[in-house]
Amino acid sequence: MHPDHTEPAHPPPPPSHGGRRLRNIVVTLALGAAMFAAGAVMLAPDQTSGARPSGQGQSAGAPPRGSIKALQARVTRLPKDPGGWAALGMAYVQQARTTADPATYDRAEKALRTSLTVQAEDNTDAEIGMGALAAARHDFPAALRWARKATASGPYSSSAHGVLADAYTQLGRYDEADEAVQKMTDLRPDAASLARASYTFELKGDTDRARALMRRSLAAAATPADTSFAHNVLASLDLQDADPRAALARTQIGLGAAPGDSALLETRARAHMAMGDTTKALADYRAAIAIAPLPHYLLGLGELEQSMGHRGQAEEQYTLLRAQDRIREAAGDPADTDAILFEADHGNPRRAVTLAEQTLRTRPFVAVHDAYARALHRAGRNAEALAQADKALALGTRSALFHYHRAAIHQALGDPGAARRDLTHALREPGFHPLHADAARDLLQRIDPTS
Repeated sequence: MHPDHTEPAHPPPPPSHGGRRLRNIVVTLALGAAMFAAGAVMLAPDQTSGARPSGQGQSAGAPPRGSIKALQARVTRLPKDPGGWAALGMAYVQQARTTADPATYDRAEKALRTSLTVQAEDNTDAEIGMGALAAARHDFPAALRWARKATASGPYSSSAHGVLADAYTQLGRYDEADEAVQKMTDLRPDAASLARASYTFELKGDTDRARALMRRSLAAAATPADTSFAHNVLASLDLQDADPRAALARTQIGLGAAPGDSALLETRARAHMAMGDTTKALADYRAAIAIAPLPHYLLGLGELEQSMGHRGQAEEQYTLLRAQDRIREAAGDPADTDAILFEADHGNPRRAVTLAEQTLRTRPFVAVHDAYARALHRAGRNAEALAQADKALALGTRSALFHYHRAAIHQALGDPGAARRDLTHALREPGFHPLHADAARDLLQRIDPTS
């Protein structure tokens, strides 16, 4: 890859179909530690055709151009406009990701399929939207099929190549993902493509390169969503590098511009936790959950409460997680890594193994291999667990949690030397987890009392 390109390798031809193609829809995958740790995929339509910054050229009291209300009005006025339906569908996808309301995905699918009914062929925007929707639902084989359609109908669409990269990444096809990111960056080196390029290096453990690219993504940010996302990823990288003060400062900057950003609140909670300020960490977790009760927020708060001896408060979060999992199971959706890890550590490890095996069939991503390793270890199947833990770390990913999980497996298999190496890696981030960081220190002390 060569993501340092600052200009496209060659200019794309003029878009076909006149103004009907929404060339300025940008599909952004949340590529930072939130997605990495939780497996969450967040896609955002940053602008729609004709959109302007709020307050510029709009009537007083009118909804912002590109808002769901404005897009609903647009398709009511122009029911045969495929681009309007595609933009509305993508707006619903983003709303579902930021509110944790899965019912909104149904509205997204209805809008996107309406767009495809109006224009069945060469409808790149709707195909991008369907790929984004499938990824948000964690149906990555379907996301790949739609992304391939989008890149075929819109070979010069950077967003189409971005959705292709997202699908390949979650399917564990990392070399192909790198190629798709490179193509996206060549076509349009904007905030979205630079963010994806950053993540390819984060996955490989090159946080310096990842940080440099994410700073470029921040500099290229054209919307508040781009800006807050970049601040959040940079803060998460600071936490990986055991610099919670820098992470706290970064989240403060981001929240100054976007005070209701739940991802920034959750990252600030982790920064406070790493600095030992549990009161502020609890407050930020609760504020994030009030905005969007995402599973990794609930699990983070529950485990922080548990680490403080607040069993009743922890159980409140765990009860919500179980309720969410019942809804997921009833819908027939695959389990996310949070559900697998929660079941492994706080529920039935054998069920966690089953959940992980089901998810791994359609999502052989590093985070799923790690969750499967943890489930197998907790179920007492350590030889199989080690093979999965090795796959989770095969790219060189710098994850303290992954290394701790593998350390526990090595110790169970009677290899304290290997356990010690992984514990040393994990504890380079001393506050990596409210429960496991202390467990890692205790285990290292038992292995090497002089450490």
